[in-house]
Amino acid sequence: MDQFLLIAEAERIAHARPIGEQVFGLKSSRRTAARTVAVALAGAACAATMTGSAEAIVNGKDSTQRYPSMVSIPVTGVDDPTFKGVCGGSLIGSQWVLTAAHCVDPALVTLDGTVRIGSEWKTSGGTVRSVAKTVSHPGYRNGDGTGPNRNDVALIRLSRPVAEKPIRIADKPGRPGTPTRLLGFGTIDDAPDPTGWVFPNRLQELDTRRGAVSECAPGFADSTRLCTISQVPKAMACNGDSGGPQLQQDRYGRWELIGVTSGPGAPGVRCSEGPGLYTSAPAYAGWIHEVMARNG
Repeated sequence: MDQFLLIAEAERIAHARPIGEQVFGLKSSRRTAARTVAVALAGAACAATMTGSAEAIVNGKDSTQRYPSMVSIPVTGVDDPTFKGVCGGSLIGSQWVLTAAHCVDPALVTLDGTVRIGSEWKTSGGTVRSVAKTVSHPGYRNGDGTGPNRNDVALIRLSRPVAEKPIRIADKPGRPGTPTRLLGFGTIDDAPDPTGWVFPNRLQELDTRRGAVSECAPGFADSTRLCTISQVPKAMACNGDSGGPQLQQDRYGRWELIGVTSGPGAPGVRCSEGPGLYTSAPAYAGWIHEVMARNG
């Protein structure tokens, strides 16, 4: 990868718009969007040799247990294939991964063709499978950085089943205040200059809680988009965490899926300074199961 091209483009983007609007790489112009999302989703190719920090997502920590349903999804910028990135996802069936629709949006990125399931490392371990098909929600709309992504959910069908255990989609998200956990391989530093972002190879986790609708910006959270608040100061999911899971524990202490990382919960704020916004997996359970049945 030409690191000078990445640096030049990152500096141009950093001066062009606030980091909060870059958080998950969204803008309407096809050319600008492709470059923005490629940088924002991750500088994975340039960061591949970096080691994970004990403080990450932004200000989270290295994963403390195995998450067999965690998926890493390598992507490439549409407009310039030298820009490499990564999204997250959740294994919800032996052959199905749930992610964000903007992670498979052909106006922004192309999938690199394979995904890695069940590893705490972004580039090793787990099971690697080819992508057989992607299905985005028909109502998906890009928020262009100033508003929330709408119906930001998509499914990836794997070429063959895997042995890792899928995660169950919760019947419903817990009430505001319910403890939750975020997972991802996104940047551990939301520096204003994207050249300062650091992408760990080790899976990161962050303890959060469900926020009330009013804790996100007006018009961002609703019954399909979950406002999420960190329980750690100056911490939240960030660039490269898109599509990854938000988990809660059921009454038996088992993890279940409630959210898909979608974007910031307010415009124009840095990742560590604002709430996060998560597509509610339970709200789309009917559509998810319909797609899986139709394409099984």
